[in-house]
Amino acid sequence: MKNARFVIAAGLVLALLACTSGTAQKQRTESARGAELLSPFKQDLKQALVAGMQEGPINAISVCKDQAPAIAESLSTEGVQMGRTSHRLRSRDNSAPEWVDTILQTYLGEEQGRAPRLVNLPNDRLGYVEPIATQPLCLACHGKSLAPDVAALIAETYPEDQATGFEAGDLRGVFWVEYPEAE
Repeated sequence: MKNARFVIAAGLVLALLACTSGTAQKQRTESARGAELLSPFKQDLKQALVAGMQEGPINAISVCKDQAPAIAESLSTEGVQMGRTSHRLRSRDNSAPEWVDTILQTYLGEEQGRAPRLVNLPNDRLGYVEPIATQPLCLACHGKSLAPDVAALIAETYPEDQATGFEAGDLRGVFWVEYPEAE
């Protein structure tokens, strides 16, 4: 009788472990998928910003204003939506979806461990978020001390700007993508 109970208990534990490892594997797979979906957006945006900065920060402002949303829109197809947002917005057009804002607020409370996050969303959808660390290149438009012409253009273009005062390494915001769960 004791052996039968042990066999049943062991079987239940093994079944639970199999389900748990299957769930963990699915999360790893979906996280990798989220990272893969975001990769072209991050690469194209970085390439556009580096090219813009070669012509100066004034040009980079138009890259962020015009090209970044166009890149995100061009890659938001087949049920996939993506973008970037921040806790200190330059443009309200980059306001976070509610599910992203929750993760962003969590990142703000963490100095370390700002790892990418995967979340389950309603309607068989998933969300994936990666933090954006402020890079030295970003400081020309987002730093504590801006050139007068840069500050003037930002004030004119974004009268409600909150996206300055950053230092290298600060959490600048997040990249996010929402997509259908794999079948």
